[in-house]
Amino acid sequence: MPKYRHLIAGSIGIAIALGNLEATASASKQLKIQNQIAQTAPSLPMVSERPDRCPIVEYTPPQFPPQPPFSQPSTTPEYLNPEPNPLRRANKPEDVAIIGTQPITLQQALDLALRNNPDLIEADLTLERAQAALREARAAYFPTLTLRGDLIRNDSAQADFQNEQRQQQGLPLTDSTSTSLSSTLELNYPIYTAGRRSAAIEAAEKQVRLSELEVERLTEQIRLDVYNAYYDVQTADEQVRISQKAVENARQSLRDAKALERAGVGTCFDVLRAQVQLGNEIQNLTQALRDQRVSRRQLAQLLNISEQFDIAAAEPVEIAGFWNLSLEESIVLALKNRAELEQQLVQRELRQQQRRLARAEQGPQVNLFAQYNVIEGFNDNLGSGDGFAVGARLQWELFNGGATRARAERETANIASEETRFTNQSNLVRQQVERAFYDLRANFENIQTASVEVERATESLRLARLRFQAGVGTQTDVINAETELTRAEGNRLRAIVGYNRALANMQRSVSNLPRPTAALSP
Repeated sequence: MPKYRHLIAGSIGIAIALGNLEATASASKQLKIQNQIAQTAPSLPMVSERPDRCPIVEYTPPQFPPQPPFSQPSTTPEYLNPEPNPLRRANKPEDVAIIGTQPITLQQALDLALRNNPDLIEADLTLERAQAALREARAAYFPTLTLRGDLIRNDSAQADFQNEQRQQQGLPLTDSTSTSLSSTLELNYPIYTAGRRSAAIEAAEKQVRLSELEVERLTEQIRLDVYNAYYDVQTADEQVRISQKAVENARQSLRDAKALERAGVGTCFDVLRAQVQLGNEIQNLTQALRDQRVSRRQLAQLLNISEQFDIAAAEPVEIAGFWNLSLEESIVLALKNRAELEQQLVQRELRQQQRRLARAEQGPQVNLFAQYNVIEGFNDNLGSGDGFAVGARLQWELFNGGATRARAERETANIASEETRFTNQSNLVRQQVERAFYDLRANFENIQTASVEVERATESLRLARLRFQAGVGTQTDVINAETELTRAEGNRLRAIVGYNRALANMQRSVSNLPRPTAALSP
């Protein structure tokens, strides 16, 4: 009798396997979970009241409140723009509550960052200050015109003393007070400054160029940061999808284990192991959802969008393009185009002008001037008078204790430091290009390998589940196959995203301008 019972149970297992064959094969190739997970806290495990000999522990997956859907517009929505008043602070919870998630493309994310990023706005303001300082320095080419006026009422002690003497002598007294109004118009122009004026102007021009290069450098750095943050969101989204698929696979294994246990060919141990596997996958899904939200908020902070909206990636994870230049061509392009290298050269030229300015401080200065003055007296009958003066002034600081020489020597040392920094920056640029180039190659090879491994792991899981349903395989085989499939999909995801990151790093490494189209192909 036991022999027939096992034979019947085996037949039931084979029938179950054949019945689930088509559904299992299709589910292993395309599995999409439509319902996002809802409610914050997971429910406690519940023991079912089955009269079976094996208690079944049911798991309720953790869920998060659903978010209202937003369509993907062709242009960046206006409601994503930040608060116009940068000094405004939120006073109520409603002001910071997330009311929806807006999917955006990578290009839309770049547009938002370049428009709203606070660091880039500050760099633009620094450039405006440098341009204003240059206009101030160039004003030294023009003469200065000064108007000065004086209204003086004078009560002279000497006149009082003379009046006392005249009174003693019986002479008539004179008025000891006088009121006068005078004005002077002076034109002044420096005809020789020992190079101080031209050095100051050229130094201001170099400072403007430095600020322009800083804007370019920061623009490209923000572009790279947006690429990485967007890829973080894509990675988190794909990790959620992989975790959801792993949860569904674990649920299928639990259903199979329960069916075999009811048929008498499975064991309670297999059911419990399937439940443990499902619980582990649910925990991984919970962590993936947490990482997804964190990555979205980090991207929103980088883009400086409205506090009431979240950001999602509207583009799927796929290869962003190909790099067509060799390593040597990439290094030469980087050494020619990088803003950081030009910044060091401009900084060196700025130090040279500052040394020239320091040496000119002790040189002679010659100014031409012309004055015209008018004076009006109110206590006499003489009326008013005027006059003019034309001349030249020479000013020459002959000795200042060696301060001028010390300032010049300090700038000479700064010039040598800038040359050393240029060498270090060149080595760093080459290292960045080489690292990005090798990352591109390695990740491209990993993409090909991981894609094959995903197909193999999918087929391996299908066969392991069929063997288990037929009673000739073990639950361990199914669990191992599920783990291998999850690992293979994660490896493929990391390879594609790693390749895209390396491509973005390569674009950043070779140029301070937007991506060089000659080096890229779609």
